[in-house]
Amino acid sequence: MSHGTENKANIIYWLAAGCLALLIAAVGWQAFGPSKAQTRYDVVVLGDSLMGLCRDETSIPALLAQELGSSVFNGAFGGTCMARNEADASDNYTMELLNMISLSKAIEAEDFGVQQTVRSRREITDYFEETIDALDDIDFAQVQVLVLSFGLNDYHAGLPTDNAADPLDESTYAGALRSTIEGIQSKYPTLRIVLVTPTYAWYLSKKQTCEEYRTGDALLAAYVEKEQEVAHAYGLECVDLYHGLYTHDEWTDWKTYTVDGLHPNAESRRQIAHILAEQIQQVR
Repeated sequence: MSHGTENKANIIYWLAAGCLALLIAAVGWQAFGPSKAQTRYDVVVLGDSLMGLCRDETSIPALLAQELGSSVFNGAFGGTCMARNEADASDNYTMELLNMISLSKAIEAEDFGVQQTVRSRREITDYFEETIDALDDIDFAQVQVLVLSFGLNDYHAGLPTDNAADPLDESTYAGALRSTIEGIQSKYPTLRIVLVTPTYAWYLSKKQTCEEYRTGDALLAAYVEKEQEVAHAYGLECVDLYHGLYTHDEWTDWKTYTVDGLHPNAESRRQIAHILAEQIQQVR
């Protein structure tokens, strides 16, 4: 064989080898895809504006992180429910995608793509997009504690507390809570779930407390009791912020604990963070 022929054969050989290597790499990339860099948190807090309205260093999740000396992510979205609330769904306002039952499906699927389509008309939700993206990056397999703090907006929306004929009815508060617990525990059996009840509330514009203000068939206390009932049935911890945290002998007591009758002030946020820290630090 001449040198020219030999060189040509070598070139063809190496080109073929290179093409084969590229093909193998392409197949491997297609099969496994790019690995998504995920963020590790010890504690993830999901909830409504009780946890989510304040998002600075005086927020409940931030103070909880200080008390625990652990990483805590604030994944709470103001205005959201535990249950499905079809009244929240519209072309431009898709809070329905951020209720806890929808978030639980995203956690199970490890995909928040649907939530990333959320658009809201309200300026107070300007943190939603960043929070959703951050949730999508969290490796829930490494999360130690999941804190769920819902109920106030289910009460405001007048959603049913339960459905005796269908315990997993996701349009009810307790049904959505049960479905969330079962789905997440099935996917992450070692994840510790801690439930947190709503606080006592005053409705200033109506001059009524949560013991008087009716939005549906039940008062706020009924949602608290149902949450405690579900927690007991599933052997979960339930931190009761409704009873005992705020005294309410006088109407003006709201000024001592809240900024507007609903949302805790700085001192109450500190107290709530401390209560949660004590609960989480208990050895199970």
